[in-house]
Amino acid sequence: MTETITAVPRISADNKDWLQLRAAASALQLLQARDGSVPDAADHADAARHVAAIVGAVQALTPAFPHDAQYLEAVCADFEAWAAGGFAVPDFLASLLAFQPQEQRQDGLQHLVVFPMYTQNGSSSRLVEAVLIEVIWPEFIAGLEAGEYSNKLFVPIRFVDFTAGYDTNSAVLFPETVAVGTTPTFTWGAIFADREAARFRRVLKAAAETTRLELPADAAEMLADQELTEAVFVMWDLIHDRTHMRGDLPFDPFMIKQRMPFFLYSLEELRCDLTAFRESVRIEKDDDADPEARRHAKLVQYAVIFDRIFRFAITGSRVRNYDGLGGQLLFAWLHQQHVLHWTDTRLTIDWDGVADAVMALGARIDDLYWRSIDRPKTAHWLAAYELISATVTPNPASVWAKGPDALPLSGAPRGLTDQVLDDEFPLSMFYEALEKKMRPVIESTAGITGSSAL
Repeated sequence: MTETITAVPRISADNKDWLQLRAAASALQLLQARDGSVPDAADHADAARHVAAIVGAVQALTPAFPHDAQYLEAVCADFEAWAAGGFAVPDFLASLLAFQPQEQRQDGLQHLVVFPMYTQNGSSSRLVEAVLIEVIWPEFIAGLEAGEYSNKLFVPIRFVDFTAGYDTNSAVLFPETVAVGTTPTFTWGAIFADREAARFRRVLKAAAETTRLELPADAAEMLADQELTEAVFVMWDLIHDRTHMRGDLPFDPFMIKQRMPFFLYSLEELRCDLTAFRESVRIEKDDDADPEARRHAKLVQYAVIFDRIFRFAITGSRVRNYDGLGGQLLFAWLHQQHVLHWTDTRLTIDWDGVADAVMALGARIDDLYWRSIDRPKTAHWLAAYELISATVTPNPASVWAKGPDALPLSGAPRGLTDQVLDDEFPLSMFYEALEKKMRPVIESTAGITGSSAL
């Protein structure tokens, strides 16, 4: 059981020591190369000054983070060792191992995080980033995690303030992004539920207005309540995250360190979301479940559908956009199951039939995985393509769409992957029109937080 941390003064975004830390980290970024080093010896004096400012600020802030004292001491030592070593490629393994936020999941608990790291959907360089965060851990989530939905690595968080690498679309804080000399076993993963909730609310509001979709009353409630939506996303993420290594999987669904067609990632991410949907339906109907869990379970269902069909499908480039394809697949499936309608330039959804239709798609993907355990890799890839292309129309120029006889099946699997077009499944006419209207709204969500949602 997580030990309760004694309350300490909250550090705000305008705290002078935090501002010193943020400014020094930002200045240091300008001197760093992509690998995190400071290659120009002429910059070392300035880099040393910035590191000294970072260490001083961290030490001044440490009393506000007694639960992170060991980590903060270690990160200061790592910064000092990096400077003493001439600012080579940084190795912050010692401080990364000391930072264990999954052991301190307490609602409102703050963490000060400073590492040389890249930020997913942000900077691809391992620059020194600083982020001030707080944990989101409602009682009903603690109850779910302590029961059937155990996920010891999952840490839901919200932003207080951050450096430039997080003034982007990045919504995760993962240990694998940190610059280290030796890769350790990763024991936690943090997700910014406030950013997920904020961009969801902004995009859903605009999409509903654009498509003239009338939202159910409880779904509309999320548009007016950031805190409620954050808790919804925490519940969704809790179940999604644990699903990646559960179920009848074809060994490793991501085929780590293996190059494979991007549409397989689409199915894996969608499988996890549809599992969260299915489990939320089950919790909602469970009379013995916590009332708050049941209330949020209904909202998770709306969130999965709306985020997938409105934001995922039209966010990002059309280059191997696996999340985009997952959104396209869900939309097309619901349309072809006759529970989603685009008629007279108005979007309507038959909510009485939606749950069964969504879970039917999830069952199709689950069956694909179950059968693939007995299939060769290329056969699994072909079956996955067949599942998707039966619902979402492939690019007319696609070699894959012509079937197995057109593909180089006798060579290495890489040859098959090379035949997948960057935009293997282009946007439909509906989505082309929607994307043009929604583009400014989608772009406006970069760097969004709970405090800047609507």
